[in-house]
Amino acid sequence: MQIFIRELKETDAPYMLEWMHDQDIQKCFQKNMMSKSIEDVCKFCISSKIPVHPKQFDNLHFAITDDSDEYLGTISLKNIDFINSCAEYAISLRKKAQGKGIAYKATEMILQKAFYEYELHRVYLNVLSDNTNAIKLYEKIGFDFEGEFRDHLLVNGEYKNLKWYGLLENDFKCKILNTVG
Repeated sequence: MQIFIRELKETDAPYMLEWMHDQDIQKCFQKNMMSKSIEDVCKFCISSKIPVHPKQFDNLHFAITDDSDEYLGTISLKNIDFINSCAEYAISLRKKAQGKGIAYKATEMILQKAFYEYELHRVYLNVLSDNTNAIKLYEKIGFDFEGEFRDHLLVNGEYKNLKWYGLLENDFKCKILNTVG
């Protein structure tokens, strides 16, 4: 299956709401999205237009799609800091897109944008320490574990640890060269 990333569209909203309202998917998130409405998600899609000059924005959100342009998930560069050349990575997939290598492919695509197009030096992420599937993905892609904040978040009445990972531009470019050569 071919994977693409493109600007979010209002027509993606019902599919976004699908993962936002999925109990199993929400277990892995820091924020509870269950209260989001279709109107909330439509507004988010409209406000997430990719600017002509992305270096003027703090957040870039893209739809992950298949070759028929069906929305499969959202992938983002958030809290972009062009002065320090870094951004936070985030991804969320519909259940039907999980376990098929889609997250891996889409992550490679957004990292190529981050390091080649937006000229960032570092991309980082945080993940709940019990989200082992996501952690496996991040480590497979090349993110390095940088530390863990103990009992950092209160999620559904339970304190959770938060792991931090980072990937530097040179490490990513070396990985790309090693897979090509």
